Amino acid sequence: MAKEYNIAKPHCLCQGCNRQMPPGEKFVATVRESADGEDYVREDFCAACWETTREQRVPSLLGSWQGQVSPPAEKKKVFIDDDLLVNFFARLAQSDTAAAVNLRFVLALILMRKKLLIYDRMEKLPEDQEVWLMHFKGSQEAQQVINPNLNEEKIAEVSGQLGQIMEGQL
Repeated sequence: MAKEYNIAKPHCLCQGCNRQMPPGEKFVATVRESADGEDYVREDFCAACWETTREQRVPSLLGSWQGQVSPPAEKKKVFIDDDLLVNFFARLAQSDTAAAVNLRFVLALILMRKKLLIYDRMEKLPEDQEVWLMHFKGSQEAQQVINPNLNEEKIAEVSGQLGQIMEGQL
């Protein structure tokens, strides 16, 4: 049976000068047998160190290649299922707290952008408050969404809170 070898991913630390290589810098990666001959070892070198030590390292190498240090990984975007958003939107209708009204309004904007919730019209309540009448795509059941008249800053704040809720941080 073949033996499985685990060769490390780039760690961006030059084995010659012990310097952390920044994103975009070119490097040389090498693979050689470990001292005990039981495993393989990967070593990365900045271009300058490789040029000055290449001659002495080449005889013990099994392979080498050039690469470029990748930028740090961006934060993964969280995929949120549409059904989860719709369910959360429906549950928020049962609460009339300011926080729930604000979250439901921002969620309505997101669902509209996803073309899941369709704006029909706006009505004014006696106390001069706007209510948006909407329906879900493929349904005629009316959805009422109170417009809390949030400014852009407040919408951004509520959107951040919504993102934290959906990521399970709150």
